[in-house]
Amino acid sequence: MSYSVGQVSGFAGITVRTLHHYDKAGLLSPSDRSPAGYRLYSDADLSRLQQILFYRELGFPLDEIATILEDPQANALDHLRARHRLLNDQISKLQRLVEVAEQAMEVQQTGVELSPEERFEVFGEVTFDLTYATQAHLKWQHRESYQRSMARAAGHSKEDWAKIMAEAADWRLRLTAAFDAGEPADGERAMDLAEEHRQHIARWFTPCPTDVHGRIADGFVTDPRAFALAVPPTEQRPGLAPYLRTAVHTNAVRRSPADNA
Repeated sequence: MSYSVGQVSGFAGITVRTLHHYDKAGLLSPSDRSPAGYRLYSDADLSRLQQILFYRELGFPLDEIATILEDPQANALDHLRARHRLLNDQISKLQRLVEVAEQAMEVQQTGVELSPEERFEVFGEVTFDLTYATQAHLKWQHRESYQRSMARAAGHSKEDWAKIMAEAADWRLRLTAAFDAGEPADGERAMDLAEEHRQHIARWFTPCPTDVHGRIADGFVTDPRAFALAVPPTEQRPGLAPYLRTAVHTNAVRRSPADNA
């Protein structure tokens, strides 16, 4: 069987121009011509083209493909192993670029309008889990309370964020000290710390009634990313998240309805 350039182009899903290029490069030349002088490809030519397209799909340059196909001593497996290593390296680099791109997009949804240098200077180890921030944005973006919270966060200056983080760091020190000292989660000291946390949220971000604070504390136990926003991993202890949740819920019971704002 013989096939015209147009037929092969249709079979292989490549352009006639590509076939002409392969011919000019000496990589794949038609084995026959029609009486009218048109180039015709044989079954053997199609088999060679299949190999060429396989190697091209893997990213091999044409000159290396020619070496593999033309040199009977060429070890195709060695070439494939080298390409495999290169592709894995490229995948790793691309994955890092994807992560950087995702973070760049997600940063826009945290509401924190700081430069990267300012963000590192202010937040240090306490960083937003950007996947968590994005999921929260997608889930709550249409809620007025969420929009208000993001608007307030976006309005904070670098100095504001420095104050916020200083307050949070001091609170964390006292929280972990109470926990390490064996203070009961439903005791006065733990409840006072829970109330400080609620007031901190209300002062800097959004009104935080005790029922809302309770849902936030529940998230500390069910989602480590949420708890990491309050206590960075290096400062966490086993059981600290449930401890804080208990303190938050106990504090809610302690407070009168008039204070529940």
